[in-house]
Amino acid sequence: MNAQSDISMKTDDVLRVELEVFRSEHRDLDEAIVALTEKGTSDQLTMRRLKKQKLWLKDRITVIEDRLTPDIFA
Repeated sequence: MNAQSDISMKTDDVLRVELEVFRSEHRDLDEAIVALTEKGTSDQLTMRRLKKQKLWLKDRITVIEDRLTPDIFA
């Protein structure tokens, strides 16, 4: 099932909860990436995976925010 049809079947309340979970996970990944970078102990594959996961979360956050934000025409 693709992301768009998955999101269209969920209520706004469910999407708001998911949005907060995704934002929290995104922040956690950001902190992990910074910590690994500062320590200098991470390998490139691990960093690439963390950054890819962070990007996926950011995309999901954007999709949910777009769904929850009403279209306002000026």
